[in-house]
Amino acid sequence: MTAGDDVLLAVRDLKVHFAVGSGMFGARSTVKAVDGVSFEVRRGSTFGIVGESGSGKSSIALAVMRLLRISNGRVHLGGTEISALEGDALRRERRRFQMVFQDPYASLNPRKRAGDAILDALNLMDVGDPSGRPERARELFLQTGLRPEQLMLFPHQFSGGQRQRIVLARALAARPELVVCDEPVSALDVAIQAQMLNLMLRLQQAFGLTYLFISHDLGVVRHMCDEVAVMYLGRIVERAGRDALFARPLHPYTLALWSAAPSFDPRERGRGRRIRLQGEPPSPVNVPAGCRFAGRCPHAQAQCRAFEPELRERASGHWVACHRVDDHGVPDYPLG
Repeated sequence: MTAGDDVLLAVRDLKVHFAVGSGMFGARSTVKAVDGVSFEVRRGSTFGIVGESGSGKSSIALAVMRLLRISNGRVHLGGTEISALEGDALRRERRRFQMVFQDPYASLNPRKRAGDAILDALNLMDVGDPSGRPERARELFLQTGLRPEQLMLFPHQFSGGQRQRIVLARALAARPELVVCDEPVSALDVAIQAQMLNLMLRLQQAFGLTYLFISHDLGVVRHMCDEVAVMYLGRIVERAGRDALFARPLHPYTLALWSAAPSFDPRERGRGRRIRLQGEPPSPVNVPAGCRFAGRCPHAQAQCRAFEPELRERASGHWVACHRVDDHGVPDYPLG
């Protein structure tokens, strides 16, 4: 994978491992939350990462933001290797990449007025002339669908959707190039989710934003993302453009996810019947040999349990890690 000029975020062989256990009565174990993930995000696009709980998708978001320690690998933002930065050098680059967290109720200081939350971000990032920052905070309120008179209110005086708009306004205060979104609408009502997602798309167009978008909701991913990666147990098992991935998923795990999504048209390929997976994902402490999905895959063979498949481009722009998909993107198991 070679980054071009249109690539803003490049992640190379990213690993996030945690040591668990006290170590007093035996060796400490290692949780492999992210275990060798690579992808690129083009400028002005939205790259989605989807997977069930425990797949490692939120750990990727936090690692890219340098909020989790990176065990191995590199993260480049434009021409800067942000994974190598520390201290003041990292703080100087912070204005280029910001984050919207999942829970709007936990993301704001309850003792700070909404306007001060944004003003603090402007001051911290040293954005513009100090005398113009209050007006900039007011503009961000308007751009995110809030009213100027609400600048003086406290977080408890806002609804969940309004709080998430404040969080988004705060993230945009530094005029970032990249916004990392970790389940940004999952805590909101469905009707409010749609409003928030459409707002994010409008702001992306207005400011040329690039989103790294983490979600478990396939409907949200389909609405927001240009390219999608599917994760399972710390690895990407399939990656493709949105249209290609939703029209013709190739990995058995992706196909199972798609078949279980209630919001999709059942006439689409792979939606003729519900694929019910048996068992639970293996522990990230004891990762099995071979394909990590083999123990739950209805199409697994001996080679799947013996050798881990490589994530390779099987069709143009369509990457799959599966022994049963050939180099032309043709699976030897039934898709329907």
